[in-house]
Amino acid sequence: GGPRVTRPSHVTGRRKKVDRLRNPERWSCCCTRDCGMAGIKALVGLSFTGVIGLTFLMLGCALENYGVYWPLFVLIFYAICPIPHLIAKRLSDDTDAASSACMELAYFITTGIVVSAFGFPIILARVEVIEWGACGLVLAGNAVIFLTVLGFFLLFGRGDDFSWEQW
Repeated sequence: GGPRVTRPSHVTGRRKKVDRLRNPERWSCCCTRDCGMAGIKALVGLSFTGVIGLTFLMLGCALENYGVYWPLFVLIFYAICPIPHLIAKRLSDDTDAASSACMELAYFITTGIVVSAFGFPIILARVEVIEWGACGLVLAGNAVIFLTVLGFFLLFGRGDDFSWEQW
């Protein structure tokens, strides 16, 4: 061998694809984008953070000092949070537009749901139904869960080859 010649990425990419089709055992999971491992790793990571958020919520309810399960009603907010976005994405006519009235309304409703989920434990603590320590744990759980939902839509809601629809 002489000096190694570098080729443009579109040429080497095409050759990799052809070689991958001819010799699949040689290319087993070397390219995470093509075999879906990146999507699976992201999904596992999001699941892990979701479990951490639910753990905070359960600690706010079940610790011996607190022992009140009223904060579990924030699970309703977790369940309905993505619904406006999913409906608006389904009904949106112009996907190329930067913004539409339907999507803006969905963002507004989702923001109201998220703010309500953060306000609910604070109201419960103010009227002394739960203690402030439980409120803090529930608020920490809220932050983690809603960041997980946001991460899910940022990673899988783009409509490219890693869309959430494949799951």
